[in-house]
Amino acid sequence: MAILGYLTVITFLLVISSKKVSPLVSIVAVPIIFSLIGGFGLQTFSFAIDGMKDVASTFAMILFAILYFSLMMYVGLFDPIVDSIISVVKGDPLKIMVGSALLAAVVSCGGDGSTAFLITCTAMVPVFDRLKMNKLYLACVVIMENTVLNLLPWGGPMARVLSVLKVDAGQLLKMLLPSMILGIAYGIGIAYYLGLKERKRLGVTNLGINVSSLKVELSSEEKELRRPKLYWFNFILTIVVVVLLIMGILPSSMCFVVGTIIAAAVNYPDLKQQRNVIEQNASGIMNVVIMVLGAGVLMGILNGTKMSDAIGNSLVSLIPASMSRYFGVAIAFISAPGTVALSNDAFYYGVMPVLAKTAMAYGFTPLQIAFASMVGQAFHQLSPLIAAIYLLIDLTGITLEKYEKYNFKWMAGLFVIYFGCTILSGNLVLH
Repeated sequence: MAILGYLTVITFLLVISSKKVSPLVSIVAVPIIFSLIGGFGLQTFSFAIDGMKDVASTFAMILFAILYFSLMMYVGLFDPIVDSIISVVKGDPLKIMVGSALLAAVVSCGGDGSTAFLITCTAMVPVFDRLKMNKLYLACVVIMENTVLNLLPWGGPMARVLSVLKVDAGQLLKMLLPSMILGIAYGIGIAYYLGLKERKRLGVTNLGINVSSLKVELSSEEKELRRPKLYWFNFILTIVVVVLLIMGILPSSMCFVVGTIIAAAVNYPDLKQQRNVIEQNASGIMNVVIMVLGAGVLMGILNGTKMSDAIGNSLVSLIPASMSRYFGVAIAFISAPGTVALSNDAFYYGVMPVLAKTAMAYGFTPLQIAFASMVGQAFHQLSPLIAAIYLLIDLTGITLEKYEKYNFKWMAGLFVIYFGCTILSGNLVLH
């Protein structure tokens, strides 16, 4: 059975890496085929249904979290913050670099990298061009902040971890918060250092640029959806939702279900407009959440057929008992090259189930395993498999080679921060 399990995982990784078949087809078809080969017949589909039931809560959380923050983008929750940052930076390279980092951090809270890159670069590239500042530095500070904020529950990596390991989003976020806070500060520190370099090289200039010309121009449809009079209501609602999520007062899925219902009803009481706003986000949301159901099929079949147990037992037999307590450290290190060489789908849906089963056999909890697997995300945005990276590269006018070569050292520092926080938390080593 272990051999069948390995073949299932390896075939899935090969198929998804080939890019000839969609991730959804790969994650559903491969385990079904191998389960049928293993002689499980129609039971295969019962296993798949059980797996989808297991990820129902995660499905709901991700669905409504993405929808909630999409609504907040539409109503203009982040607009005053963005405008304030742009107004303050003016002609000082130091302020411009730090302002760029802060702007990237704010807009990255929405969970979509492409949107964060587009908004930040649209606002800041004209300033960089006018002052002849190095736009490689802009790409650096933007990606550093986005890398950290991408760990939020509605971001891609955690969404996949939640669906595979079935842990609570609020609990995992609470564990990640210290490293995220330090990571954000680290990114601002990099921006400050690079800003000092540029200030020394260029000095402070009176740009003479109208601040309003740097703002992202809104279409008539986008202006119609803005709700400036409800800004403080939306701000307080968002704070309440996030606090409830972190404190675990409500299940993570219900935090966003209730938040989305309230936000939609108050901001868009007209049912037609409410429906249009939801429909505009439907395709983007489905691309993410449909993979959660696919992960449920994969995990349901691996567990139902006992392939995951067999794989875990075979790996446990290969590792000396004296080293078993350090398996969390191994997962943290494996996740670094794993999330660069493979897509998040391939790593978290293909590799993580195998590592998780082995770790649980040693006594690690699913929450500890999920925590360890997020450490490698420090390097993930170096992966050439991320489509949004090419948008950032295009907007800043640099090459992929320069982007990867320059940002590697800074991301290595972020990895040290993540790893140090997880070690200090005591969750990577069993006592």
